[in-house]
Amino acid sequence: MSIVLVGYRGSGKTTIGREVARILKWPFVDADEEIVKRAGKTIKDIFAQDGEDSFRELETHVVKLLMTKKSWVISLGGGAVMREENRKAVLAAKATVVFLRADPETLYQRIAADEKTAANRPALTALNGVNEVRHMLHTRAPGYWAVMTDVLDVKHLSVEEAAERISKMI
Repeated sequence: MSIVLVGYRGSGKTTIGREVARILKWPFVDADEEIVKRAGKTIKDIFAQDGEDSFRELETHVVKLLMTKKSWVISLGGGAVMREENRKAVLAAKATVVFLRADPETLYQRIAADEKTAANRPALTALNGVNEVRHMLHTRAPGYWAVMTDVLDVKHLSVEEAAERISKMI
């Protein structure tokens, strides 16, 4: 059984996932990093040059591949759960799926503090700042709830505290 982390940008999927993998001594993979490696360009560039549909196709391929892994910690991209075939693949994996939850304001603060986000991630709506996060979180939350086996509110947890809790969920 693997651990799959889902949630919006800034929820800590990659950072916490790496720590969970360290604790459990399991391999870690970030689906978005795998997509970037396969495409040879940033997610922002994939969106700009090839379009969102192309990105989502590649994402689905990667999600299906990663869901075959056993005893791995896997971080999925924030929008991966929007496609039904991705949700089906996650559910079929019989993994522990943890929804890392935080309020839009906290997520926006974390995203804004990450210098890599603007360079590597596209804007998802015409909205700005916390309004985009609020809108997208509202849109994506049903997908997170549909696949999750556990939820962890990460607003007041350190990376180490969150990872310790997750590592005990299996």
